[in-house]
Amino acid sequence: MSPVRQTIHRTHQQPQSRHHTRRFRALFAALVAGVLVLTASPAQAAAPTYTNDVSASFADTYADPAVIQGKDGWWYAYATADPLRSGGPSVVGHISRTRDWVTWDYVGPIFTSANRPVYATPGAGLWAPDVRYIQGRYVMYFTVTDTTLNAGGDYAIGVATADDPAGPWTPTDAPIIGPRHGGDFNWYNTIDPSGFTDTEGNQYLYFGGYFGGTHVTRLTPDGLTAVGGTTQVGHWDRYEGSYVVEHDGWYYMMASSANCCAGPATGYSVFSGRAKSPMGPFLDKDGRDMNASVTGGTQVVTQNGNRWVGAGHNAMLTDASGRDYLVYHALDKHNAWLNQPGGLNRRPMLIDPIDWVDGWPVVNAGAGPSEGPMPAPVTTSLLSATPWNPADGLSRTTTVADPQGGDSAKLNGTSSSSTVPAGDLRVRLDIKASGPTHLRLGTSNQVKVKVSPAEHLLTVEAGGRTATATLPDLVGWNTLVAEVDNGRLTAYVSASDLAEPSAIIRLDLPGFTLGQGPVQLIGTGLVDNLTAARPAVEATQLSPQPTAGDVLFSDTFTSQLGAGWSWVRPQADVSVNNGLNWPLKSVDIVGGANTGALLLRDAPSGDWIATVKFTLDLGSETNNRNFQQAGLLVHQTDNNFARLGSVSIWGTRTLEYGRELAMSPTDPRLIYGGAIIGPNAPTMWMRIAHHQRANGEHLYRAGFSHDGVTWTWGATMTFEPGTTQRIGLYAGGGANPATVATFHEFTLSRAVSAPGTWPN
Repeated sequence: MSPVRQTIHRTHQQPQSRHHTRRFRALFAALVAGVLVLTASPAQAAAPTYTNDVSASFADTYADPAVIQGKDGWWYAYATADPLRSGGPSVVGHISRTRDWVTWDYVGPIFTSANRPVYATPGAGLWAPDVRYIQGRYVMYFTVTDTTLNAGGDYAIGVATADDPAGPWTPTDAPIIGPRHGGDFNWYNTIDPSGFTDTEGNQYLYFGGYFGGTHVTRLTPDGLTAVGGTTQVGHWDRYEGSYVVEHDGWYYMMASSANCCAGPATGYSVFSGRAKSPMGPFLDKDGRDMNASVTGGTQVVTQNGNRWVGAGHNAMLTDASGRDYLVYHALDKHNAWLNQPGGLNRRPMLIDPIDWVDGWPVVNAGAGPSEGPMPAPVTTSLLSATPWNPADGLSRTTTVADPQGGDSAKLNGTSSSSTVPAGDLRVRLDIKASGPTHLRLGTSNQVKVKVSPAEHLLTVEAGGRTATATLPDLVGWNTLVAEVDNGRLTAYVSASDLAEPSAIIRLDLPGFTLGQGPVQLIGTGLVDNLTAARPAVEATQLSPQPTAGDVLFSDTFTSQLGAGWSWVRPQADVSVNNGLNWPLKSVDIVGGANTGALLLRDAPSGDWIATVKFTLDLGSETNNRNFQQAGLLVHQTDNNFARLGSVSIWGTRTLEYGRELAMSPTDPRLIYGGAIIGPNAPTMWMRIAHHQRANGEHLYRAGFSHDGVTWTWGATMTFEPGTTQRIGLYAGGGANPATVATFHEFTLSRAVSAPGTWPN
């Protein structure tokens, strides 16, 4: 996909009605024992748009979403077992579908009493479905929260199959991953499965979460049985909801972190790491392992201060232009509960475009979840159909009944489009080949792609070069994609087409462009769901970040506190001597106890940034420092605050941006949640940037640096209009082993914020 500094598509088409037949079948509607003739479409209609949440028309909550484009042309979205509507009955998983990501149909439940897994207890939850297309059928992986195999909440991973993406689904008689015992700590969280196919056609399953870690295992070719042992790829109390994709020769694991379900205090976010093997290790952009105690992870999406919080548990789709979209759930901070405060969280489904900036996936170039209208994924084609003209001299083709639903095109010879204007192009189609299938593009067949099932070979010819890749057995339908974009030719075959090609070829051809010419298909078999689109255009730089300007106040804590500080619950053994030296105690301000000391000062007006350099050595790996922490604090009251701290959480060392507030404006009970910002270090820098929106809300964004020069920015917490907060420092969480946090310097600066730094 071409890298330029914008986030729009080069072209969009008017979406089809959900009542239309699928795209390629419609192309053949004019045929009566004739030949398909594809023509370039006339002037393009205005781009369709979507607005998050995309599930609003049929659901109040649609959590843990998974997606797949069925071989019937529809996009299917699956969700976890929650009531679909506020006040409605519990349903064991959900299925919905769309043609264009704008208009939706609700299909129905995944499981009923008739097809519930026999090993699931009557009260077990069936959560977090993931669907793949493997060897000619659909395979669903899902979480079972309690089985009949053991007593007491023994999580397992189930698997079910179907001939149609809408079901009915038939579970196997036993879990694909059985319950795993954690010794003295009861059963591990064997949850949140996702399948994957590598570029050699091998099958994998990722699963796990907090308390036990994220793991991967190989599967048999049919995707129904685990093979061999498991490999841990995510630290045991840091990640859940793992999802793996292939991009540009790397395997990327995306996974969610922090609490998914803390109502308006939720800070769930998605991070990624990459590896050359699906078995890991997955390292972030700084080389840190996602399975290490000081845990790595490069941020994919987090809350930005608009209405959406808790963005996580993702899947991914790729549209007809090659643009990747993150599919995930989030909470509206103003309407976070499904029924009543403290109950089920309301987690609708969102989608947003991914930009691959410097090789790393980020949503909206790092700007986070969208709130207003956005260009919808491209689902239509530059090509349309006209009746066959015998003078064209093309071989005949007919439509045939397709067991996947409706009609497909029967290819028996050659089918060609009329001339397609010169320029980069992405062509996608589903094939069910009974012999070799050829796809040819451009002037005088500049690009030739050949799929040879019997020879297990994918072949590409272009620019005087030839390349091949080995194909696995092609059973049922498979997707074939060929794309010429910015001097690179990419061709791949995939069963599920979820960024998991089973064979792929990439050729860098500097200066190569497609001249005008037809799109040709040659071969025997069935073809369906053809699209041809201009490749997507992505951002090449991150969205603007807060920058520190003129210094308003600075304190180096040389021998005494600077002017303007005041203590809340002073701690007698805190000293100022070449640093603010703060021994950690078993105190905290979470909940109603409010025992921890705080050092606060009034905040400046306008946009500003607070920066602190400090030292707190929490070691690594051990669990005996639980919740020891220190850092920056935004304080409205002891029951309404946000804190950014370097913290030990069991075996993990991390930066947590916590938020405590009331459950709702009418329910004063307290709730605490938070977001993970990044890895800590013994000596490091933290920042909190403040901005006030036009609606009066106060936004506070967290950032960190390990060298005081390069900054990484994370989640944003919000406070209500008409309120006042102070800024300051805190330390505590545990007295053993004896540890001292030393704050070296605290600075308040005027913030320099370019347009796009903050939500409107």
